[in-house]
Amino acid sequence: MHNPFLNAAWAGVDEVGRGPLIGSVVTAAVILPAQFDLPGLTDSKKLSEKRRLQLAQAIQQQAIAWCVAEASAAEVDTLNVLQASLLAMRRAVEGLSVRPEGVWVDGNRCPRGLTMPCQAIVKGDLTVPAISAASILAKVARDAQMQQLHEAYPYYGFDKHKGYPTVAHFAALKHYGALPEHRRSFAPVQAVLAQQGLF
Repeated sequence: MHNPFLNAAWAGVDEVGRGPLIGSVVTAAVILPAQFDLPGLTDSKKLSEKRRLQLAQAIQQQAIAWCVAEASAAEVDTLNVLQASLLAMRRAVEGLSVRPEGVWVDGNRCPRGLTMPCQAIVKGDLTVPAISAASILAKVARDAQMQQLHEAYPYYGFDKHKGYPTVAHFAALKHYGALPEHRRSFAPVQAVLAQQGLF
């Protein structure tokens, strides 16, 4: 049976990092060939870190084109996290070395400003191979950013919680204060800045 989502002319797009209190929203766009060898391709959250890294390398080797893009914490604060995510998605599509005929986006809305057809697919990272591939590249890229932050600020535990609002992250925020990379528009960060007299 023909799978309409195995169209080598369309790109899959996904984002990672809307929930964390710190850092960029990271997106990726991927155009896969009609035939590819990516066993176990699925939503990045369902894969181990080791498998994500293996698949990311294979995706980059096999893709017709791929691009990772982002919207900064400052853009998240200025635009709100949804609009920053959509902006980063558009950047990823525009950064592709091959112009896709259309775009599949994980979720329920398409970025504004695209110059090709776009279809939003809820849970697309589970059903559309190109979106699954994009979710993996975006996740690997954002995790690498969190590792860099961990090396700069090891006492925050970014290697463990990846910037998400965990008990350990809240404790570090309260104890050490907010970093320049924290999202000022997020309530837990605002609370810490208010305690420091900085908000």
